[in-house]
Amino acid sequence: MPSLLSALSIGNPFTELAEVDSTNNYAMAQALQGTANHGHAWFAWRQTAGKGSRGKSWSAAYGQNITLSVLLSPYPLVLSYSFYLSATVALATYDFFKTFAGDETSIKWPNDIYWRDRKAAGILIENNMRGSTWQWAVAGMGVNINQTEFNTSLSNPVSLKQITGNTYDIIAMAKKLCGCLQVRYEQLQQDKESILQDYNAVLYKKGETVKLKKNNAVFNCTVKAVNAFGQLEITDAPQSHVEFGEVEWIIR
Repeated sequence: MPSLLSALSIGNPFTELAEVDSTNNYAMAQALQGTANHGHAWFAWRQTAGKGSRGKSWSAAYGQNITLSVLLSPYPLVLSYSFYLSATVALATYDFFKTFAGDETSIKWPNDIYWRDRKAAGILIENNMRGSTWQWAVAGMGVNINQTEFNTSLSNPVSLKQITGNTYDIIAMAKKLCGCLQVRYEQLQQDKESILQDYNAVLYKKGETVKLKKNNAVFNCTVKAVNAFGQLEITDAPQSHVEFGEVEWIIR
């Protein structure tokens, strides 16, 4: 089965949508209807209700950024190790962005792509279960490409155009991102532990002191690593690790 899945290229087919509420919603609906398979990618020129993590929205200027969802088979992973898939998608998006933006690119736990201290991309993975079987995952990727003006409510966005001064072909870039995901997905199939190692190698603020906020209390800690369950391991703090959603980053 792994060899068959690897042979089904991610991004083939690649479907362009003029407008949709959310590419993740659309992709999951296609999966549940049985009209899509592993690797199918959907790109939207406009999302009317783009989704971010923790119930937040994801907004993007029309036609200027990558708004892409890909249907993935999580086999042979089980849901308790779902972070490996999240890390795989994060690494693929990191690989893609670093190709153009350079070495100041990193992955901010759990799966945002940062350039310096600014957010360049966000990832939202949604899962479908059939009984106890993890049947499908939809990986939504929003990457800032050509947009140069952002909503003032966003604290620290950045785009490739702001970094490099260049304008990019959005569809060509989205397909290149699919290619990066194909490479990392094959790595996941062959050696999932190397995914976690590669993820931690490019972890934002690793080994540095940062400020986190929990229940309105701000504390300092040192970022150590992210473990196989997706917990951020920290030192010099009242606890040894934190769960996603338990804390907020304080970035100045």
